[in-house]
Amino acid sequence: MFRVGSIFIPVTDMEKSTEWYEKFLGAKMIDSWGDGVGFYLSTGPTQLALVKVESPQPTEFRTHGDQKNGYFNFVVDDIEKTHQHFKTNGIVTSEIDDFGGMKFFDFFDLDGNPFSVVNEVVGSPYHSDNVRKMQERDIKN
Repeated sequence: MFRVGSIFIPVTDMEKSTEWYEKFLGAKMIDSWGDGVGFYLSTGPTQLALVKVESPQPTEFRTHGDQKNGYFNFVVDDIEKTHQHFKTNGIVTSEIDDFGGMKFFDFFDLDGNPFSVVNEVVGSPYHSDNVRKMQERDIKN
């Protein structure tokens, strides 16, 4: 069985980026290796890893026209509080938008890597409780 283990994020300044991810995302360091640092977040099993690169790398793809989409997003319980936390600390963000009840915004790290933040919508098939029920059903079958 597969599960997402780690998400790798390219950064140009490991020391500054490590401090930034710890301070603003609450990431906790697991360990480091030659050109990388691994982190865990306070919830969820997926880990983050920062990997040293010489120059910024694309971390998004185009869907149509000029619209871009990141490869993953962060889920938070209080999207307004998270948005305010970033804005108060001078982090570049988009405004909070609404898509069928799901609220979201984007923010950018020190290298300009874009990340989306979303809230979970009760009743959505994508809500973690509903996904967990589907996973449990799969295990039983």
